[in-house]
Amino acid sequence: MCIINLNPARIALVMQKKLIVFDLDGTLAKSKSPMDSEMVYLLQELLKQKAVAVISGGSYIQYQKQFLSSLNCNNADLLKNLFLFPTCSTAFYRFENEWKEVYSQKLAEDEKKKIFRAFEMVFEEIVFIKETRYGEIVEDRGSQVTFSALGQQAPLELKKEWDPDSKKRLAMIEKLKKHIPEFEIKIGGTTSIDVTRQGIDKRFGIQQIEKQLDIKKEEILYIGDALFEGGNDYPVKQMGVDCIQVDSPEDTKKEITKIIS
Repeated sequence: MCIINLNPARIALVMQKKLIVFDLDGTLAKSKSPMDSEMVYLLQELLKQKAVAVISGGSYIQYQKQFLSSLNCNNADLLKNLFLFPTCSTAFYRFENEWKEVYSQKLAEDEKKKIFRAFEMVFEEIVFIKETRYGEIVEDRGSQVTFSALGQQAPLELKKEWDPDSKKRLAMIEKLKKHIPEFEIKIGGTTSIDVTRQGIDKRFGIQQIEKQLDIKKEEILYIGDALFEGGNDYPVKQMGVDCIQVDSPEDTKKEITKIIS
């Protein structure tokens, strides 16, 4: 499928979609930052018309801090229209008077130890400097292990400067594959690398959405900032889901406005 350009001929197609799926970082909010008030308003308006799902490499705790706390919605009818798929959909949460975990495919302890050791070996090979850090460099997210070059809480300005063309992380991934070839290794957020069991990516996320929500991919519209080849949203495009490429949360606001207008 090509990326949707929302001209009048395509608006009708978009309106037929039952579910709008969003990436989180770089799409609904800046990296590790809460959504702003305008995005919150637009999402609440969208939830009145469409079901909404959010797929991200972030943990459920990160969703709570970055997404749910800023959404600040107490309308149960709206929240029942919202579905959360953290850690690349290895977990699923839905609202049933409160947020409940439907499933979580956690890594075994020996799997996590092997992944952590692989990162340490790669750090030695590339002489990775860990002098300045803002939180954890390698984080256990239960069903996923995530590397963040400057730490989880690094300022966005520094993150943008560290690896704007993804070359540093792509080089690290090639080395990681030699140590842990049995795992899925992919670029995550601005400075991140996500490691999960094999076959876990956003294609898997859409498949879980189809299964859990009883919805067809033809009824889904995906909005993300990394639909380019090699981006973590790209597997969604590959499986034939209609997609909209955005470059920032500001772009996303424009697309949501077109949908709800």
